[in-house]
Amino acid sequence: MIVKVLLPLILAFIMFSLGLGLKGSDFARVVKFPKAFAMGLFNQLVLLPLVAFAIVIVFKPSPELAVGIMILALCPGGVTSNVLTRIANGNTPLSISMTAIVSLVSIVSVPILVALSVNHFMGVNGPEVDVTRLWLQMFLLTAVPVGIGMLLTRLTPALVEKSAKVISRIALALFVFIIVAALAKNRVVFFGNLPSLGPALILMNVILLVIGLVTAKLARLDTRDASTIAIESGIQNGTLAIAVGALIAASSTDTLPPITVPAAVCGITMYLISVPFVLWRRRLSPSQ
Repeated sequence: MIVKVLLPLILAFIMFSLGLGLKGSDFARVVKFPKAFAMGLFNQLVLLPLVAFAIVIVFKPSPELAVGIMILALCPGGVTSNVLTRIANGNTPLSISMTAIVSLVSIVSVPILVALSVNHFMGVNGPEVDVTRLWLQMFLLTAVPVGIGMLLTRLTPALVEKSAKVISRIALALFVFIIVAALAKNRVVFFGNLPSLGPALILMNVILLVIGLVTAKLARLDTRDASTIAIESGIQNGTLAIAVGALIAASSTDTLPPITVPAAVCGITMYLISVPFVLWRRRLSPSQ
C-alpha cells in the first residue's frame, strides 16, 4: 500500500503544495536574474551529478545505494529550498523561479540519467528502466499536481492564501512520514550502511553548498543571490528521490526498496548542515 498508493499520493500532494506558491510569471521571472539563474542551472544539472558520482567512487557503497545517491542528486530542491532561501534572507523569487523551471526540466532529465546510473552501477543485475514510462509517471506525479495548484492560485487566490499554511504543514508531515517509512522498511540496510552512508551524504551536502558559494562569487553575484544558488545547489527533493527509486525498483512486494535509503537518510542529514548554513547566511544578508 505504501509504494503503490500512499507514496504517489504523498508526492502528488507535496508537488500540489509547491504549485500553490507558483504563478505563471515565476517561469518568466528568470530573465530578471539571467546570470544567477544560469549559474544555478549549471550547478544543478551538471556539477551536482558529477559531485554525487565522485562521492560514490570514493565511498564505494553497494550498487543499489550508489544508484540511490545518484537519483537523489538528480532531484531538484522543491519546496524545501524555497523555504530555506526565505529564512536565509536570500533571493526568494529567484529560488521559486529556479524550482519551477528545474522541476519541469527534471521530468525529462531524471529518467534518462537514472537509466544511465542503473546501467553503470548495477549492470545486468539492475532493474530495467523504461525511460518513457518513468517520464510519464513523473509527469503525472509532478507536473500535473503543480499545474492544478497553480490553477487554483489563479482562480481562487483568497482561498489559497487562507489554506496555504495548513497545506504546507500537511506536506511537511507527509514528507517526514515517508522518510520514516523508508528507513523503517530498510532498517537493516540503514544501520548496516549508516557509518559510511551518513558521512558520504553530509560531505556531498557540504561540497555542494561550497560549490554554490564559489560559483556565485566567480559570477560576482551579491550575497542574497549567492545564498540562493548555494541552497538550490545543496538541497535535494528527498520525496521525489524516494518515489523515483520505488518506481524503478519494480519490486513485487509493496515495500520501499533499499535504493530509497540514501534519499531517506539525506532527509535527516541535510538539515544538520543546511540549518547552520542558513542561519549563517541570514546574518550576512539584510532582511527582505
